Parts: sequence; C-alpha cells; structure tokens
Amino acid sequence: LQSNACCIGPGFTEENTEPEEETIIKIAGNSYLVSPNLPDFNSCSPGWSSAFYGAECFDSEVHSYVKNLGKQKSSESQNIDAKKAELEQLLMMETKNYRKTIKFYQKLLQKERRSKGPETKSMLPKLRGQLQEMKSKVQFLELVKKYIMYAEQWGVESCVLPTVIHNRRTDTVDVAPTDESSLLLYYNTEKHQCNNQNGIRVLQAGTPLGLMAYLYSRNAFLEGYVQQFLYTFRYFCTQEEFLQFLLDRISSTLSSASLDPSTSLTKICNRSFYILQAWIEDCYSVDFATNTDLLCTLKDFISSKVAPLNGYGERLLSLLEDASARKSGSAHQCSSMNKCEEEGEEDRKTLHSLCKKLSEDVSRKASLHIFFFLQNFNWKLSKGMGPIAQYQRERLYTTSSVLPKPCYNSFTEEFPVSFAKADEVGPYLLTEYSAQQLCWQLTLLQQEVFHKCHPVHFLNSRALGVKDKCVAVQKAVSTETVSLKVCNLFLSKCIQDQYLLQLLRNADNISTWVAAEIVTCHTSKLQVSLLSKFLLIAKCCYEQRNFATAMQILAGLENLIVRQLPAWKIIPAKVAEIMEELKAVEVFLKSDSLCLMEGERFKTLPTIPSAHVLAMHVQQLETGGFTMTNGAHKWTKLRNIAKVVSQVHAFQENPYTYTPDFKLQTYLRQRITRFKDADISALAADNCANFHQIPAEKHSRKIQDTLRRMKATFQ
Repeated sequence: LQSNACCIGPGFTEENTEPEEETIIKIAGNSYLVSPNLPDFNSCSPGWSSAFYGAECFDSEVHSYVKNLGKQKSSESQNIDAKKAELEQLLMMETKNYRKTIKFYQKLLQKERRSKGPETKSMLPKLRGQLQEMKSKVQFLELVKKYIMYAEQWGVESCVLPTVIHNRRTDTVDVAPTDESSLLLYYNTEKHQCNNQNGIRVLQAGTPLGLMAYLYSRNAFLEGYVQQFLYTFRYFCTQEEFLQFLLDRISSTLSSASLDPSTSLTKICNRSFYILQAWIEDCYSVDFATNTDLLCTLKDFISSKVAPLNGYGERLLSLLEDASARKSGSAHQCSSMNKCEEEGEEDRKTLHSLCKKLSEDVSRKASLHIFFFLQNFNWKLSKGMGPIAQYQRERLYTTSSVLPKPCYNSFTEEFPVSFAKADEVGPYLLTEYSAQQLCWQLTLLQQEVFHKCHPVHFLNSRALGVKDKCVAVQKAVSTETVSLKVCNLFLSKCIQDQYLLQLLRNADNISTWVAAEIVTCHTSKLQVSLLSKFLLIAKCCYEQRNFATAMQILAGLENLIVRQLPAWKIIPAKVAEIMEELKAVEVFLKSDSLCLMEGERFKTLPTIPSAHVLAMHVQQLETGGFTMTNGAHKWTKLRNIAKVVSQVHAFQENPYTYTPDFKLQTYLRQRITRFKDADISALAADNCANFHQIPAEKHSRKIQDTLRRMKATFQ
C-alpha cells in the first residue's frame, strides 16, 4: 500500500475501480462453452500464472475443492453441470460482497481525509486486510473456474493427436495415419502430488506440427502448455503458419461437428476456437496489430466461413474490434512527447541542412522554440521560484554546441514564456522536491512505458542488436534500419515487434539525463546536492521495487565523467554508501532470472524490472541449440524461456497507485528530452565545477617556487 495513493487494496485504486468491477462482474456472469453452434464468450487466455507455474498452478487445494463441488451429500455422484452452477453462484456472491466492500472503503477513505478522526484511521487497516482476503477468495474461485473449464472441455487424448494433424482433408478421425512418437517426445516423471497416476509423461521435444497438435491435448491448458506456446512458438513457426494450422482445423470440422461434446470433431472444432481466442486476447498487440495481412486473413476467414455457420464468428470479430480499439486507445494515450519527438527528428534533418551557417545563439534560440513547440509543454513556475529564475538569468549555460539544435523557419517569433522559464530553472527544481516525490513521479513515467511492453518483446533480442554493458541501442540507428541478420532465432518470415528498442532507448535517455543534470551544475554545492538527490531517489526506487529507474540512475552515476567529479569527495558518507547498495542490487538482479518472483511479495507489491537485465537473462536462456539431433525442437528449453518472460505480465497486474503530479512529470519529461542526445564529455568540459580546482594563492606559490629553482640552476 502506497502512502500517498488512493489505494483500496493491492492492485486496486479509486481511479480503476469501475473497470475492475466490470471485469469481475463479466467473469461472474459467464457460462461455459457447451455447443459448437453458439458457445458462450469467456476469456480463454490462461494468463501468466499458467506459463509460470505450469501444472503446479492448480494445487491440491484446487483439486480437492473441485472434487467437493456439486455434491450435497458424500454419496452423490459428481456432476459437471452441478459443479458449474454452484461455482457460478459462489463467485457471484463473493464478487458482489467484494464490490460493496470496495465502495465502503472508498467512502471511509474520503471521510478520513476530511476529518482525520482516530476511528476511521483504526478501521482502515482492518478493512484493507478484509479486502485482501476477499480478493484472494475471488481469485481462488476464478482459478477453480479455469480448472473446470480447462480440465473438462474440448481436449483429446494423446493417441488422437496425429489425427489432428491429418484432419485437414478427411471427414473422419477414426484412423491415425502416423505414430505419435514421430511427432512428440516425452520423458516420465515420478507420481505427481495432485495426480492419482503412478507417473506422468512430460513433453520433452516435438516437431513444429507435433507441438501445434499438442495444443489439442486434454491437459494442454492444465499443464500451462497453451500459454507457454503462445509466448514461444515464433522460434519454430511463423504467425501465418500457426494461423493457417488453426483455420484448417476449423474448416475441416466446423460443418461436421455435432452438438454431442464427446465426439472428436466437436472437441477439435471448439478447442481450435479456444486457442484462437486465447491468441487474440494475449498476443494481439505483437502479432496481429503489427501484421495487417495476418489480421485480414483471419477476418476474411471468420466472415466468410465461420459467421454463416456459427455464432462464434460474430463474437470473434467483435473481439478483434475491441482489441484493435484498445491498441489504438493505448497509442493515443502515449504522451505527446513521443509523437512529437518522431516528427521532430524529421524536421531536424531537413532544417539542419538549410540552416548550418546560422550563428550559435540563433540556433540555440530556435532549438528552444521548436523543442517546446514539439513537446507542447505548459510548465509554470511556482511563486517561490522567482529568485532562482532571476539568478539563472544572470548566467546562461554555454551548452548549445552540445545539445541538439533544430532550426526553425521563422526566427523572429517569440518563444513561449512557460518554456523559457522552465529552461531557466534548470536543475534547481529537482532540489525543491523530496527524493520520495521525485521517485513517485519517475516511477509513474516508467510504468507508462513498461505497461506497453509484452513478454514476446524480450525474445530474440540479439537480432535487434541488444548487447550487454548497456550498449544495446545505438541512438543513430532507427528501429526500421536494425538488421535482423545478426543472430535471428525466429524464422526468417516471422515479423517481430521492436518495442524493446524503445524501452531500452528510454532507459538510456534517463541515464543520460541524470549525468547531464549533474555535470551542468555550475557550483560544487549544487553538484553535491544533485548527486545526493539522485542517490536517494535511486534508493527509494529500489525499495519500492522500481528496479528499472534505480538501474537507470545507477548507469547515469557510473558515467565515466560523472565518477571523476570532485563532488564525490565532499558528499556525505551515508549518502555515498547508497552507491554500493545500488551496485549490490544490480548484482542481485543479474544473479537469477527469477529473483524478483521469489516469495509472495511480487503478487501484492508493484514491481518494474530492469528491461536490459531481463533481456540479458533471456539471451542467456537462448544460448545453445533449439533442436535435437533428430530435428525435434526442445520444448524444455522453450518452456524455461516462457517462464522467465511471463513475469512481465505478472508485474503488470499490480500497478503503482501514486497520485500523479502532472506539472512535475511535465518538467521531468522536458529535461529528459532536452538532454537525451547530449554529449556528456562536452557538457562537462563547458563547466569549471567539474574540474579539481587549485587555490589561486597556492597556484601562485608553486609558480614562484618553480621560477626560483630554475633561477638557481643558472647561478
């Protein structure tokens, strides 16, 4: 629970209560797929926990709970319909109570803020505990619901899997043309604690067709295979090949499938729909949004083949429209800074070529004008900043030769006053806020870019040029020009979304900003103050589990120029010790790919991992061959990769609930953008505070002593 947030429990805030309630109500009101003609519309995505925990996602408590569902007496037989009915009723009641408690908590929180009475303060902690218990109960019932849906619905036995492959042009599935052993390889394990069998077979490897066919296995969902497959299939097949495989299964079974759920045709048809829907729900942004041909192929097939025969087609089309709207909405919500930066880069290239001979002062002024115009910032100084602004007017930084200098068409226009004042304030505003306040706003800014990423973005990062030692992204190279011939582990025709480069470039910009703010301080006192401030911000960030920003600040402080500053010698010892703490945190993050998933803290506390460290862990898992000597792809290797990247979705489930300070965020965005392409060494060279100063009297005495010695040699 964050101290300054309107928090109503782990993962819930006042601002997002309504959407969350709607989601819960929707889940509670769903029924199950009982007919291929008009199946009810559930969420089919197994979620990150399925990929991370695998078969252990459904523990013995879930098994025993399902076993007792739908039985009024011990002698009564288990009935799947009775189980569903009882579970739906329980889930609806718990959800309703949870929603009421959330609303009561909100009213109590508002009352406490107004009156600050002791009674409400004592009730809030108890109510938070009740909310956590109720949330856990709802999540458990949803897990039970998933188990029933996945265990009881639309799976085939492993001996039938070869017929799934050869079912494209056959009207019957009675004869298996090939042996299962030629498609999939297993290894035996000891008896599972949640299973009554003497032993279970675990998938070890398979051909691309075999791995796609295993999606139809009865236990594919329960084992976590479906979610793991959706994360990693690009290593052995393209999006087009996978889509065609699903569409072929639907085409060959849709017209022949009956209402009897026990027939193989019905199971194959409905499992195909389930997998397709899960794919759209979980990976639309990385597969369909970036590949218009793939999206058009799917829409055309649903419209022409599925919709006329099955009501599920219209719902799939509606799902695609909703996913597209969410993607567009997310893009629209991106800060105007990102859009303006892209437009600004093109403007700079054109305008630079036209204005190379302009004077430095005019170029700097034009740079400021268009920079503000592109960013559309509306920063206004607080009343208490007057003296600082006046002091800054007396001394202008001569860093225009280092910072980007885009030209502007009309140099006679006046610059917006708000931007000029914000630029005049410079780093002084950072000292006016506490380290905790700055930590909160930097965390919200980092969360904004982190929540747009997907686990798939961290795969095959070598092909994007991502390397160790934080030299992953070359600023001069755009995402369109990155060569995929370096070490492409995906199939050559597989389209890869390159959002990871934007994520790493953002991290690099923040590190550069930290270093630039420090080296542009014109006094040693201000430099010590900023060094201490950034160290305290980084400490606050990693304590709040925002490891991304903490590592970005550490990278800025470890800049070669920054580390040689004389200010380090006069910084307080306790503050200087934070540097060693940050290095220890970095070692911890690099030690284990799943170190942040240990224990239960990640389930209740928000977390933002370091994108570069996570990418390096995935690269380590990608090292070595993906195929066995017989050509089968190693599923154990792919499963481990899926487990590591699944933590991205796990962390995104618990957002930070700090109250945003939009003015401070605007200022931070502007400063980060101002210095993102700066040359730190050139900035440092323009500032005398960055050099070890010798007192004038001592320097004069040294010269005199030297002259005296030289004079003595001539006597």
